[in-house]
Amino acid sequence: MDIIGTILWPIKWVIEAILVGFHTLLELLGMDPAAGLTWVLSIVGLVLIVRAALIPIFVRQIKSQRKMLEVAPQLKKIQDKYRGKKDQYSREAMQRETMEMYRKAGTSPFASCLPLLIQMPIFFSLFSVLNEAKPQPDGSFRAGVGLLSQELSEQFGSASLFGIAPLRFSIQSSLEQDPVNWTVIIIAAVMVILMTASQFITQLQIMSKNQSPEMMASPMFRQQRILLYILPLVFAFSGFAFPIGVMFYWLVSNFWTMGQQFLVIRNMPTPGSEAALAREARLAKKNRARMADDAQTLAEEQVAEIEQKKVTTQRQQPVGKNRSKKSGGGAKR
Repeated sequence: MDIIGTILWPIKWVIEAILVGFHTLLELLGMDPAAGLTWVLSIVGLVLIVRAALIPIFVRQIKSQRKMLEVAPQLKKIQDKYRGKKDQYSREAMQRETMEMYRKAGTSPFASCLPLLIQMPIFFSLFSVLNEAKPQPDGSFRAGVGLLSQELSEQFGSASLFGIAPLRFSIQSSLEQDPVNWTVIIIAAVMVILMTASQFITQLQIMSKNQSPEMMASPMFRQQRILLYILPLVFAFSGFAFPIGVMFYWLVSNFWTMGQQFLVIRNMPTPGSEAALAREARLAKKNRARMADDAQTLAEEQVAEIEQKKVTTQRQQPVGKNRSKKSGGGAKR
């Protein structure tokens, strides 16, 4: 086993355990254990477990982005201080002061990439598990490193989506088939388009709605704009070699990220951003509506109280003096 295999071994063990766990659950629910849909849903379950476990990291990422917003003016001062200076000493001094500023603020420009960096070993481990669950030269299947037995490995490696698109096939391997498996190519191409679009939308909503004026004026914003167009291209090119099963993980993970970012931008926007102004407007409208409801309820209660008093007054009519005397005189005779 090489160094990378040794590093990925424990991650592959955990991935196999989660996959087998969901596969067993789906089998108990009556699904065909050898069907491609069963294994696809097991991969979806893997995504849900992994992304749920990464929620604390994501919260840390949000806090780090807030701190980066706070230090943006200081970062600009350092850059202005060394603007136009190309000598080695000035570059080292600017780098040193920048890193010191990040240290004091308790943040780092790489913190925003932490969830993605953590997911990469998981992603490549799943790729390795699926790549190894394939027929050997003698036609047999090899068991995984953990709970993926030889029988389950054969099911996983032989599983096909809708019975026509093997999960272990990629666009590249499909082109090498004789005849060419166009079904896999079409499904994979659609998934690449969806992955690219979801990644672009996620980055675009961050860039357009969740940036303060200070962040938009910083060099980091320009770097994010570059990533806005580079990352989708990464999906487009990498989708050529990745199997369909791995692309399902990536696609569901992208949808999770897109929904997660939407909720964060709506409920916890960056102060001063367009999303923050929109949230303040929603809260103000909600408060006005609540105040109007409270005023209407109070008015209805007051009207009900007045009506109740009228009814009570009508029931308790006082007896006049003359009537009282007449009543008394008749009794005396």
